Amino acid sequence: MEGAARRAGPSRTRLFGAGDDGMPPWVPRLLRQISAYVVGAWVALNIARSLRGFLVLLLISLFLAVALEPAVAYLHNRGMRRGLATGFIFFVFGATVALFIALMVPLIVDQTQRLVANIPGYADQATEFLNRNFGLDLSPDRISGALTSLDSSLQDFAGDVAGSVFGVGTRLLNTIFSLLTILLFTFYLTADAPRLRRAVLSVLPEARQREVIRVFEIAIDKTGAYFYSRALLAAVATFVTWVVLRLIQVPFALALGVWVGVLSQFVPVFGTYLGGILPALIALLESPTKAIWVVAFIVLYQQLENYVISPRITARTMSLHPAIAFGSAIVGATLLGAPGALMALPVAATIQAFVATYLHRHELVEHEFLAGPPPVAKPPGLKNRAARPEEG
Repeated sequence: MEGAARRAGPSRTRLFGAGDDGMPPWVPRLLRQISAYVVGAWVALNIARSLRGFLVLLLISLFLAVALEPAVAYLHNRGMRRGLATGFIFFVFGATVALFIALMVPLIVDQTQRLVANIPGYADQATEFLNRNFGLDLSPDRISGALTSLDSSLQDFAGDVAGSVFGVGTRLLNTIFSLLTILLFTFYLTADAPRLRRAVLSVLPEARQREVIRVFEIAIDKTGAYFYSRALLAAVATFVTWVVLRLIQVPFALALGVWVGVLSQFVPVFGTYLGGILPALIALLESPTKAIWVVAFIVLYQQLENYVISPRITARTMSLHPAIAFGSAIVGATLLGAPGALMALPVAATIQAFVATYLHRHELVEHEFLAGPPPVAKPPGLKNRAARPEEG
């Protein structure tokens, strides 16, 4: 028995590769690898945190480059160089932004002046309303005395505001620098897109290259379709809003129509209602009746767009369930703020298309739990054409 045990001992040692201390030699190597992975992940995480601002700008630039790719490719396929095509698209976009600002600045200046000029009248109306309905005894003299007593507090507040001007200017410069950085990266990522794609694919085997190309195509198709369908919907909303505001006789109808069109399409979920606040307020300065008409139009147009206009335009571009769109916008805003909310919908549509392309679906079993609405009846012509092969 002892001899058998001695003979079994060395064989077991050779089988598991254990040394004199009983530890297999691959265990220290595995521990070193795990430690290296943990340290590498910790270093990468800290670098990502330090460069978070830059990485967000680069992600936005990549997103915009993907969105511009269909338009640039369209011009390039018709003989225009990619750099020149990219510059032309940038010029059109810049001209659109400049036109939007040119329309909005006079509106803001005029309405601000009107609001300041009408403040005494609004104060008199508010005083009369409070005295009549709440039994107060307010008068312009008492209000003036109250404002005088607050003079020192207002001066202190003005001093605080003046002290924060430098901080506001610094943030404005940072914003301008961020915008210029995004434009620069977007231009180069768009103009040199074929070269960058070849560089990425050259490090992958042929089978992987085809899969990555498929991912690129889905992302470009869905992101581009999102922006161009949104632009078309914005144009429709601008035109309809302009016509309705002209009929209601609200001032600055064109500028307000552009405002509603842009916000309603490029601000996810609540864009229409946010865009409708400004024309409703301006109409309220004219008369409460006009404001009511504007609010009614905004609500009705939202329903018309959701159920009639938008399904026809987005039927072949990007179709997302409202719950998925809402959840995607919340997740994007939580991660990246306003840019994340804007990018969330096309990213969700790209993921949905990718899953639909590669996910294998099986035939469902017959069960009452899976019962849905009855199928839509086909026109008689389709039934006859489908039945002809069986009749023959």
